[in-house]
Amino acid sequence: MIRILLLDDHAVVRTGYRRLIDAEDGLQVVAEAATADEAYCCVQQGGIDVAVVDLSLRKGSGVEAIRRMLSRDPSLKVLVLSMHDNAGFVTQAMRAGALGYLTKSSEPAEMLSAIRMVAKGRRILSADIAQVLASATLDGDQLLNRLTPREFEVLRMAATGEPASLIADQMHLSHKTILNHLSAIRQKLDAENDFKLFRVAARHGLVDFAVEAYC
Repeated sequence: MIRILLLDDHAVVRTGYRRLIDAEDGLQVVAEAATADEAYCCVQQGGIDVAVVDLSLRKGSGVEAIRRMLSRDPSLKVLVLSMHDNAGFVTQAMRAGALGYLTKSSEPAEMLSAIRMVAKGRRILSADIAQVLASATLDGDQLLNRLTPREFEVLRMAATGEPASLIADQMHLSHKTILNHLSAIRQKLDAENDFKLFRVAARHGLVDFAVEAYC
């Protein structure tokens, strides 16, 4: 039996996943979480083989959640199931330790197959994500690869307008540490101020809207 944790901040989505997964022989949802902290607590309790993770959480960071869960249980396998289909999110999720990445437009059978594959330690990308990564590599659009997974999440959260103090609370880091991360991010992305940093984030799809007139 493959024991599964669902991390998604939408209860309706989790309910749909649970019904789909529990109907399959050999798969069982044993825990649900709406936040990164709840997911970490579930992993601490043990008994989870695969975590199915959404990266966009209202409280906390999906990429940071992956890193924290794996620091607690290195044997855990992580499959990302996300609305984000750009290379930056995929690369950072995989760097944080995810074995698989599917978009939410994937067919249900593809998700079930991916769960079984990552449970065996195999890497899996949905076809649309594989194409996105290939295009980014060919186009040389790998600027965000300069960032660590933690820096990537700090940038993503800052780009949505969250203050450094709130980012610090959600990532369980000090305010000074977040400011240091932001300074390092500006240097790595050659953005000498917050406006140029926002332009980079918008251009690479880290915010839900793009200010094309400025980018």
